[in-house]
Amino acid sequence: MTTIKDSVHDHISVDGVAADLLDTGPVQRLRRVAQLGTVKLVYPSANHTRFEHSLGVYHLADRALASLGVEGVEAERVRAAALLHDIGHAPFSHNVEELLHRHTGLYHDDVTDLLVDTEVGAVLREHDLDPGRIAGLIAGEGQYGQLVSGELDVDRMDYLVRDAHHTGVPYGTIDHERLVRELTFADGELVLDEGNVQTAESLLMARALMTPTVYAHPVARISKAMLRRATERLIATPDISAAEVRRMDDYDLICALRMTPDTEEFAERYDRRDLFKRAVWAEYGDTPERLRSADHGEIRDLEADIADRAAVPAGQVVLDVPAEPSMTESTSEVLVGGEVRRLGDHSPLVTGLRTAQKRQWRMGVYTVADATDRVGRAAVDVLGLDIDGALVSEVRRRVNASLDEFEGGA
Repeated sequence: MTTIKDSVHDHISVDGVAADLLDTGPVQRLRRVAQLGTVKLVYPSANHTRFEHSLGVYHLADRALASLGVEGVEAERVRAAALLHDIGHAPFSHNVEELLHRHTGLYHDDVTDLLVDTEVGAVLREHDLDPGRIAGLIAGEGQYGQLVSGELDVDRMDYLVRDAHHTGVPYGTIDHERLVRELTFADGELVLDEGNVQTAESLLMARALMTPTVYAHPVARISKAMLRRATERLIATPDISAAEVRRMDDYDLICALRMTPDTEEFAERYDRRDLFKRAVWAEYGDTPERLRSADHGEIRDLEADIADRAAVPAGQVVLDVPAEPSMTESTSEVLVGGEVRRLGDHSPLVTGLRTAQKRQWRMGVYTVADATDRVGRAAVDVLGLDIDGALVSEVRRRVNASLDEFEGGA
């Protein structure tokens, strides 16, 4: 048995197959992948990694299994899946995931190759565990896969508490001990036991509050968008493929960006935190539906049109259109009067949070500091934005005024 001191869960005891998996290359690589990607440019203490998060998920999975009375081989499978659930992450975690998916067809939880063809697979087989079965659990398959990847999974419980701890933002603080203790199965579905509607709501509320202040903070979004554009240029070169980038760590990717002529400017900006600024910061209702549903190619064409109209180099305009607002956690299920009910159907809080989520949604256009006004005006025309004829700089300042507390020098 190995005991590890953790900043969130105190002491974590690692035993069995998990102890043997700890020192494998794919698991140790997670020490070099930041949990929150470029968010550390906003919150300097957010330097925690996917490795410590994976330990936390393993710990909470172990606690949940004990509470549920799951033992033996099935429990070992879930413990292994919990520890390994993030080994498929690309550098900077989710920041470049969509880009790499377009080229490889794989997301971070598509890990069958890593579990079958590496030393990880050898360790699993030594413990009589099928790597393919573990990969299925990581993808959320089966009854126990819900513990690792589902609406009430231990992954979400750990990252909310851990991200809040390391950023210093208190909104992710949840009663994870109660959440783990109150999990149960009803007709094969993972649910929270009777009397836990508020417990489920707390998870929903924490996610809703952490999103605008941490995960979708304006500066974090700008740096993520710039990183994606630079990585896109990197894999367009003949020397580095998307598959190779997928297996890099954060340091590998930054080094590759520094050493590639087409991307060295971004690397220098990243090193100096010299980021683009907002030229447009438009609300959901002010953004045309056709733009919200635009595909990758359409976004690139619009960026080129804006740059041309504003007379700036094409690489100095980034159009950042988030996905449609969604709240998957609202499908979490709780027992109420002996019946399984979806939280979204039972809790009036969900309706308010959905409204707030749409109000927090912003479409951004980013560029170099001295071009924000002309890029903003060009973007209004090219994108057909409905901002009542106001100057883009005025719209941006008005929105900023409500976000100053969390701007972090944007």
